[in-house]
Amino acid sequence: MDSTRQFWEDFYRDKDQVWSGKVNPLLEREVAALTPGTALDLGCGEGGDAIWLARQGWRVTAVDISETALKRAAGHAAEAGVEGIVWERHDLAVSFPEGSFDLVSAQFFHSPVEEDGERDKALRRAAEAVAPGGTLVVAGHAGWPTWMEEPPHEHIHFPTPAEVLEALTLDESEWAVEVQDVVARDFPGPEGQAGTRSDNVLRVRRNV
Repeated sequence: MDSTRQFWEDFYRDKDQVWSGKVNPLLEREVAALTPGTALDLGCGEGGDAIWLARQGWRVTAVDISETALKRAAGHAAEAGVEGIVWERHDLAVSFPEGSFDLVSAQFFHSPVEEDGERDKALRRAAEAVAPGGTLVVAGHAGWPTWMEEPPHEHIHFPTPAEVLEALTLDESEWAVEVQDVVARDFPGPEGQAGTRSDNVLRVRRNV
């Protein structure tokens, strides 16, 4: 098993549950008004976003590098009685799901073990997978929480929406930028410290 896959397997195996199981609020904000169709959830983790999308009527392909995360996500979907999700394991630096999708979502698509340019390459491939008239939503952290004095991964760069857009190298005649935003939210620390954390969101639509 290569080191990247091992990192994410260990990441999920170390805890029985890593994430809340709820949909990422920025995804819900950007997608709630869209007409459901086919959706691709990149880095699906334990399946919170994929399950929410399926409940809204989307036919979802959910992808992660970690087999542990995928098994856990499929279990959560089964427990919730949610169908319509295909779970696929991919190292997006090596392989990518086939087909095109009305929605492609990359939520908090950060990795402390990615190679230079790996994230940008995966997101460009994600844009290629958007069907005509479809939407790409990329959300990510804008920085560490304000109360955090010693970040766990100092080398991680949190790209701005403008940097994400530039890295996508989209043809302006084929795409429309619909949302390019930074959103601050309350984010208290583990010991009750007051603080905030800001997140970026970019939503672009491919012309029909």
